[in-house]
Amino acid sequence: MSLNRRDLVLGTLGAGLLAAAPVRAADVWPAKPIRIVVPYPPGGSSDIIARAISLPLSEALKQSVIVENRAGANGNLGAELVSRAPGDGYTLLLCDVGALAISPSVYKKLSFDPSKDLRGVTMLAYSPHLLVVHPSVQANNLKELIALSKKSDLNFAVTATGSAPHLAGVALERASGARWQYVPYKGGVQAIQDTVGGQTQVLMNGMLATLPHVQSGKLKVLGVSKPSRMPLIGDVPTIAEQGVPGFDSGTWQGILAPRGTPDAVIQRLNKELVAIIRSADIRSRMAGQGAEVVTMTPSEQEQFFNKERARWAKVVDAAQIKLD
Repeated sequence: MSLNRRDLVLGTLGAGLLAAAPVRAADVWPAKPIRIVVPYPPGGSSDIIARAISLPLSEALKQSVIVENRAGANGNLGAELVSRAPGDGYTLLLCDVGALAISPSVYKKLSFDPSKDLRGVTMLAYSPHLLVVHPSVQANNLKELIALSKKSDLNFAVTATGSAPHLAGVALERASGARWQYVPYKGGVQAIQDTVGGQTQVLMNGMLATLPHVQSGKLKVLGVSKPSRMPLIGDVPTIAEQGVPGFDSGTWQGILAPRGTPDAVIQRLNKELVAIIRSADIRSRMAGQGAEVVTMTPSEQEQFFNKERARWAKVVDAAQIKLD
């Protein structure tokens, strides 16, 4: 069978078009800077970790990695921004995954669904909550704090209404019989500052952001919300040891991406991030500040998210905490 000139030209053009066809975005990713959105003010646990991993991640991917703080609505503004971003791997969310799991229970109208609009990449670190008080508070353990709370007015600084530290305080109050008034803030840094200044007397917050103020003597630690003691502060008893069996709460930092992000991009991010956070330098820095490196596969992280969502929904329902 012979081909005429027209068939040959069309065939050549077709082959050229196939050769010039664009490759999938995942095959050339990353081709531009990557943005890590932290949905809280600077200086908190998520912000500290985001800035610790941004340079190593930039070096691993050979692209700029920019940390952007988008605070508001207990992290929901930044989380929504990422959930609405294109699923191309260039916009990521680094946040307290536990707090994100709480939002669907606390907010009557949440403009996005974390379970449907975001997908896990990896967990990075866990920082237990520290129960701390202003040094002037006449209590040196949980028992003394409970007794004091029943005869004196104590203000409990809340990093944000409906946040994990807030619900941890509610859970502790209900389990121990303590009494305090909650004072809401727009982030952990401001809550810490006011407790250091004595405007509020009691605080529960992630160890990563709170421990430096304990070490400087500006705050007094009464307990740690972990089943076992932390080696870094081994002389500090757990809350469970002090009469609240099984009490466990903390801040879980992780990376999430918009739901449509390609599997290849998610797997590459997981690989690089796990290597970075497990590196001797980063692991040592985290341990020195009271955070444990915890990594997960994307599916493990999503399973964890769903368990946290169910767990805290019970606390929210019992305390009848609802926000518009």
